Amino acid sequence: MRARIYRPARNAMQSGTARSRDWVLEFSPAEARRIDPLMGWTSSSDMDSQVRLHFDTRDAAEAYAKSRGLDFVVVAPRTRRANIRPGGYADNFAHSRRQVWTH
Repeated sequence: MRARIYRPARNAMQSGTARSRDWVLEFSPAEARRIDPLMGWTSSSDMDSQVRLHFDTRDAAEAYAKSRGLDFVVVAPRTRRANIRPGGYADNFAHSRRQVWTH
């Protein structure tokens, strides 16, 4: 059984980095999904594809996979550059601002 260890990217709807600092171990699907002919739902009898384990560190996730004898792949995270503006958001409303600020 193959597993993937990765750090999830932040959600497109959030501006912060919440829930993107931990490492996730998830299993690859063992079989393809099939479509139910009556309802049209997709289903699978593979229960491991529903499991998603969260770890604080990459080493903890790798140690768990090694202790269970799992074949795993580690996907390295892509770090993003910090977007820090001098003065920050409050500088837009400062009384000492020299430029005109309008909508």
